This record gives sequence, structure tokens and C-alpha cells, in this order.
Amino acid sequence: MKTLKWLGLVVFGIMLVAPPAFATNGMNLEGYGPVALGAGGASMAYDNGTYGMMNNPATLGLGAQGDRLDVALSFLGPNVTAKMTGMPDVKSSADLFIMPGIGYVKNIGMMAYGLGIYAQGGMGTEYAADSFMAAGSGDKARSELSVGRLVIPFVMEVDKKTKVAVSLEGVWAGLDLKMPMSGSQFMNMMPKTLNPAATQASGTVSGTMIDGFGSYMAAGMITALNWGRFDFSNSSDFTGEARGYGVAAKVGGVHKVNDQLSLGAAYHSKTALGDLESDKATATFNVVMGGATTTIPVSGKIAVKNFEWPQTIGVGAAFQATKELLVVADYKWINWKNVMKNFAMTFTADSTQSNAAAAGFAGSAVDATLFQNWKDQNVFMVGLGYKVSAPFTVRAGANIGNNPIPDTYLNALFPAIVKNHYTLGAGYAIDKSSGVDAALSYAPEVKATAGSGVTNTHSQTSAQVMYSYRF
Repeated sequence: MKTLKWLGLVVFGIMLVAPPAFATNGMNLEGYGPVALGAGGASMAYDNGTYGMMNNPATLGLGAQGDRLDVALSFLGPNVTAKMTGMPDVKSSADLFIMPGIGYVKNIGMMAYGLGIYAQGGMGTEYAADSFMAAGSGDKARSELSVGRLVIPFVMEVDKKTKVAVSLEGVWAGLDLKMPMSGSQFMNMMPKTLNPAATQASGTVSGTMIDGFGSYMAAGMITALNWGRFDFSNSSDFTGEARGYGVAAKVGGVHKVNDQLSLGAAYHSKTALGDLESDKATATFNVVMGGATTTIPVSGKIAVKNFEWPQTIGVGAAFQATKELLVVADYKWINWKNVMKNFAMTFTADSTQSNAAAAGFAGSAVDATLFQNWKDQNVFMVGLGYKVSAPFTVRAGANIGNNPIPDTYLNALFPAIVKNHYTLGAGYAIDKSSGVDAALSYAPEVKATAGSGVTNTHSQTSAQVMYSYRF
């Protein structure tokens, strides 16, 4: 009981400080836990530690009987650059994310159960205030999305060859966003009733604030829009300004066909998240009024609508080719298409504005939608582990996937376009009760050009290390 109480306090602490991940299977990590990551992310049909909670919870029943505690750190280093013809290239300064993870499992043979907290994934970039990405606004462009899970798994042994599992999960998401748009971009999202020339190719804006903006333009009070931007961002490295909470679940199974071959499968449900909300947001417009350039900062509340994490199906096999060599392979289907059709948010202006120029927008609202139209993702993972000696194991693997983001709708703030990863890993048993595992992953550079004309390049190096203790 003392162990569980201590673990609960540690988990609660990690929930308070868990930072974002920069993900690479769309918004997912390419591998959860260094054992799986070292083998290309494959994890469905063999014991890969307490990170099985994020992969296939049924594998938690494959470990040795007793208690196991894993404490891990993940390091992610994205290398992202945005380019536009005639403009200096701009490199994202968001190039290192550090994430803790912890898991506990008690295996009593016929059943196993536990508790864990892990980063699910996310995205993040930051471009300088003097770059073309700032659209002349003089402030940086930034995004930081983080999603995490508190997982409570329960595993049952059906017979000596088959185990099934279910996990109940609390999910939280945080988002910082500093999103500038040029005047032409913003005007192109306007309703055609206000701007007949608008194509709405990348998204739409509507609502009483936009109606008011249109009336000011029709009356000649505003003669030009130079730029606009939405801002809700805090200074914390660990939590986003806009936050939402919800639930999800997993089910999984693993079956030992014979002494060499095991098969596994898992289903991860779509999340049920509330809107990501903050009451510290600003919508800012730089306009020409009466022949003079004026910046209008409108304070208010933001709600990111209908943001969810997708359902996922994974299947895999593990083959003990020799006493020393384990070969593993997985396939994973990620249903991004169902959850990433649009990025939609509603900004509602405060009823009282501190800036006199914003008074005319008090109490109004704008609904902004950026089209996404992501495709489903198919990911193939292969890997192997080779026991060099009793305490020492080496691993290698590959993780091959398609880019789920159509070029047309690529946003340089959210460039989750990496396709393939190549991984190495190792594990060392310090003694009968403790050990260390580590893995390194490299994603070669990919390039995509959006309908806006902005080209993103993205490569990435990541690493994970984990200490395990059995008692």
C-alpha cells in the first residue's frame, strides 16, 4: 500500500508538469517506450514493459510475476524549416522536448493491473517575430499542442496461451497558439457576402465580429486589413494555455501460438475530449482607418472545438527465431481522417475592452475554421532484438508510414509530415531486479509545399531511456 501511495503522488506530479511531445506518426510518437522504439515501434505481441499500456495492454500479462516500476524520459529533437520564394528561410526554434513517463504493474499470474502516465503526442513550432511567418505583425508565430494519458489497465488470463486486457484512460490536451495571417489570407477566408472575391480555399471566418468588420469596411471606416492574428499562449514549458479533458479506452489481446510465435492486437478508442478553452486570448487586427495604420487588440475567450485523438487498430507478431533472436512486426491503422477534417475555434470578445479601438467589437464572436482534411495513416513497423549475453540485448528496427496531411492544407505551424524512422536500442540487466533500456530514432528529412506557397522541411532525432525495478 505504501508503494501505491508513493506511486500515486509521483504520477500526480508528472501530470502537473508533463510537457508536450513533437510527434512523428502524424501526431503520435513513432514508438512508446525504449524497448518498442528500439524495435521500430513494434509492440503488439511481446513484453515491452509498462509502456504496453500505450501499445497493447494485454502484453502487461507477459512479464514476470510480481511488481514492476518503470521510470522513463523521452527526448525529441525536431528540425523544422519554413521557406517561401523571395523570403529568407526561417528555422523553428522549438527543437527540443523532454517528457517524463512512469508506469507500475502488478502481475499475479491469472491477472495483472497497474497505473501509468505517458505523453501521447502533439506538435510544436516557433518562428521568429521578424520572419515572414509573422506576416508583418512583429510577434512570433508559435504552436505547441500536447496530449497525455493517465492509464489504468486490467489484464486477465483466458488460458495458458491467451491474455486479454482493457484499459480506462483519462486524457488531457493543452494548446498554445500564436497564429498570424496576412491581410490577403484573412480576407480570402471571409464570407462571400462581405468579400465576393474570397475563395475560402484554406478556411473560413464568420460570426458577429466578422459582420461588424465588414460593415466598417463597407462604410469606409476601415479601408485595408494588413494582418490579423489569434493569440493564446502562456510562458509555461509544461501546460498549454487552452486546455481540455476527457476519457478514452483500449482493449487488447495476445495469443501464444507455440513456443516461438505470438500474435497480438489492440484497439484504441477515439477520445471524448471537451473543448480546449482559455479566457486569456486575443484577436488582433492591423488596419487602415482614416488613412492611418491602427492595431486593434480585442481581448476575449477561445474555445478550440471538436478536437479529438483518433481511433487506432494495431496487429502484430513476435517470433523467437532462436534463443537469442526475437523478430517482431506490427501494422497500425490510425483514423486521422475522422478527427482532423477541420481545425475549428471560436473567439468571443470580452464585453468590456480596455483598448478604445476595440470597443466596437465588445461581446462579438468569430468562428474560424482551417481546413485540414487529413488522410488515414498506415504504419508498418519491423524490428529485432538480439541477446548478446545474459544481461545485454541490442535492438534495431524501422517504422514506415505515409504522410497524412495533404499538401494543399499543410500549415507551417503544424508540419506533422515525417514518414519514416530508423531505430536502434539496447537493454542491460543490472541485476535480477533492475535494468536500463534506451533507444534512438532518426527520421530523414521530408519536404512538402502548401497551397499557400510555404514549403516545410522536417527531420527529427529522438531518444528514450528507461529504468526498470522489479520487486
